[in-house]
Amino acid sequence: MPRLPDQVDAPMTPRQLAALRTLSAEAYQPKLFERDLTAREAERRIAVLKAEIELANSF
Repeated sequence: MPRLPDQVDAPMTPRQLAALRTLSAEAYQPKLFERDLTAREAERRIAVLKAEIELANSF
């Protein structure tokens, strides 16, 4: 979902926080979970973690 310019540096949403917490634990990457990320950075990390988990599950 595209964000408006004023939303680019907005804090991550509660949904992003929950997803990041879950995915970072599942991927054994606890250092990727931080509470004070912007929504944009949270989206990036969530995408990276999902890709990492998908790759690990393909073996």
